[in-house]
Amino acid sequence: MGKVVSESIYAELRERIEALKAKGTIPGLAVVLVGNDPASEVYVRMKGKKCEELGMHSVTIAMPENTTEKELLKKVDELNNDRAIHGLLVQLPLPSHIDEKKVIYSIDPKKDVDCFHPVNVGKMLIGEPDFLPATPAGVQQMLVRSGIETKGKHVVVVGRSNIVGKPMAAMMMQKGGGADSTVTVVHSRTKDLPSVTRTADILIVAMGKPNFVTADMVKEGAVVIDVGTNRIDDPSSPKGSKLVGDVDFDGVKDKVSAISPVPGGVGPMTICMLMANTVSAAENAV
Repeated sequence: MGKVVSESIYAELRERIEALKAKGTIPGLAVVLVGNDPASEVYVRMKGKKCEELGMHSVTIAMPENTTEKELLKKVDELNNDRAIHGLLVQLPLPSHIDEKKVIYSIDPKKDVDCFHPVNVGKMLIGEPDFLPATPAGVQQMLVRSGIETKGKHVVVVGRSNIVGKPMAAMMMQKGGGADSTVTVVHSRTKDLPSVTRTADILIVAMGKPNFVTADMVKEGAVVIDVGTNRIDDPSSPKGSKLVGDVDFDGVKDKVSAISPVPGGVGPMTICMLMANTVSAAENAV
């Protein structure tokens, strides 16, 4: 699902990148990685590879675990002022001695392609975004490009993180295509959460709990988007583990009209929308 939708977006991005190159601009993305978190290293490599495939300029700055906050802020400032860099992100999580908030706030909002800076979060909330956060934007594009009607539908978002839950809710309540929904957010403190999820026409799950949503929590014919990625033990797998979502896929799939798998659903969309944000940032800078 995500792979097919992302490929159609990449085809459009290639045309926009060629148009920028004709004007003498190559969209540039810089990723700063502090320390050696294995999951972050894989994700950063995937970003670099995708930039290369699209003909974009890619810079990865690897800094040691003991990098000071001051050194990191200095590097961010350098990249803020580098005209060849249009998109800039600092890979999270950061080592515990560095204040993540201070680092996020130091990124130039015009280059903040992760859409974490308060300026971009605020612009998204009032419906005037320069960028949209990558994962929620990927979910929205999956709905739009799969022909799923959102106007007037009841969307229930499970989870209230700043990365997925909150922006997802804000985006789905906006006026316009792929939105115009009635939105409810549920979370770990919600009383009788299943009674709310059963009212959803579109259920978007980003809880971080493997197989949390079961068939009895989903309305017949609903659309389910699973944003969760959890690694669980699986003795039958050569690796001894496997990736699953927040939704019990096998238990739910026959009850719903559409469901995104894990892996292969929302995952491919996140990097896709990050690339789209970088191209938009380059277009805004021309």
